[in-house]
Amino acid sequence: MNALRQHCIDRACAEPLDVLVVGGGINGAVSAAALAARGAKVALVDQGDFASCTSQSSSNLAWGGIKYMETFEFGLVRELCRSRNRLMEAYPRQVQEIRFFTSIAKGFRKPRWMVFLGALLYWLIGACRTRPPRLLSRAAIRREAPMVRSDVLAGGIEYSDCLLPENDARFVFGFVRRALDRGGMAINYCELAAAERRDGLWHCALRDRAGGGSLSIRARCIVNAAGPLADALNAKLGIASPYRHLLSKGVHIVVPRIGPASRVLAFFASDGRLFFMIPMGNRTSIGTTDTRVDDAAAGPTEEDIGFLLDNANALLALDNPLALTDVVAVRCGVRPLVVRRDRAVEDADWMALSRRHVIDRHPAEAACAIYGGKLTDCLNVGDEVAGAIRSFGVALREPDGPWYGEEPAGEEPEEPPLIGACTRTRLRRMAEGEMVVHLEDFLRRRTLLALVLDHDALRTHPGLPEAARILFGERAEEELRRYFARDAEPWAGHPPLDKDGSMC
Repeated sequence: MNALRQHCIDRACAEPLDVLVVGGGINGAVSAAALAARGAKVALVDQGDFASCTSQSSSNLAWGGIKYMETFEFGLVRELCRSRNRLMEAYPRQVQEIRFFTSIAKGFRKPRWMVFLGALLYWLIGACRTRPPRLLSRAAIRREAPMVRSDVLAGGIEYSDCLLPENDARFVFGFVRRALDRGGMAINYCELAAAERRDGLWHCALRDRAGGGSLSIRARCIVNAAGPLADALNAKLGIASPYRHLLSKGVHIVVPRIGPASRVLAFFASDGRLFFMIPMGNRTSIGTTDTRVDDAAAGPTEEDIGFLLDNANALLALDNPLALTDVVAVRCGVRPLVVRRDRAVEDADWMALSRRHVIDRHPAEAACAIYGGKLTDCLNVGDEVAGAIRSFGVALREPDGPWYGEEPAGEEPEEPPLIGACTRTRLRRMAEGEMVVHLEDFLRRRTLLALVLDHDALRTHPGLPEAARILFGERAEEELRRYFARDAEPWAGHPPLDKDGSMC
């Protein structure tokens, strides 16, 4: 088993921690990084791989919340724009400005000039840190985006937000790595089975889902960063919160490249929501849906895939309309939306719910839970969680330098990539420092390979067997068999679709 992972297990079990963070998505990872930088003895655990739940299925966008302009949530937009700008400064390679080419249909609920004024105000609220918006005529759309159906349009606008050119899960792991570098511990495939508070400590029993056996960890404080599973974790901890999560399923499909890599095509879908076609390497990610669900593990359905294909084909002027055979991968995540427990939410209010986050503090139990949130606002989450832990009596120092941000690009030896952009040297570093327990961790979360190569292309890739040997040693053949025996894998861990369009 991975040596770094075992080292973290040994340290986490040896003596009481200051903080145990449960949940290794963006909220948990950023919390662990913020706490480790302030001198806390912190461990991060996740029942799966890091970022293997909601945080691996975002739109890969860091955006200031332009959709909240329509509901006049200007305070939230200002907060999100500040957060986006902060990410742009700290991660110039990983968070990059990109233009959004937005088409507006004839008869849309707002006239084109009003949408443009909204985009202009959005730019001003964002401190003019991006290129200014511009108004688009139908002629401009025909000239600059000939793949878009212009006959049904009144025109459009162009504005800027940010894109993660790598993947969201890779971005999350950067915070895990930051925590490790500052003396923190991180353990993936480690599930919290039970926890009891006594004598001023949380006594936690955990299951090692990768190595087998059980672990015992003691911690002064607990951070519930379980995302859509936060309510269930609070119940396990015996904590009653005034907040609860409503769950929204979002689905994207990945298809061959549509349009230039330097632009996001944005539309308003048939349900009235913003609908994006987003560059992803040599592919395009199309989405997203917004479906109220009760299950945090909800997967894509025929209706979801049909909705995305139908809307894409209605909005594009392609010689060959997109079909199920064009779908390389499907991404499906469940967004946790925070509401007060005593609030009833009608279906009519569903899509108006925002991604605002709340840090729910429980001083008597030395516990806090992160409700809601989105990737764009992650740095604020880290700062606020550190503030909560300090308020519980844990002595934290000020960080001795930035606790987040991009590491300088190192000198890479000149060698050809073995698979994707991964050279043998990079794979060896990944094996030593990134806790790649299963092949899916590498293909889906440390890289984009499972999203841009279809199942057959991965299976027959000449570099994959050697990459597996570098990552897993004598377990390489076992991991290859395990991965390709999973019929669901072409669909990113969700139930597969037959190419005739029916669910298997």
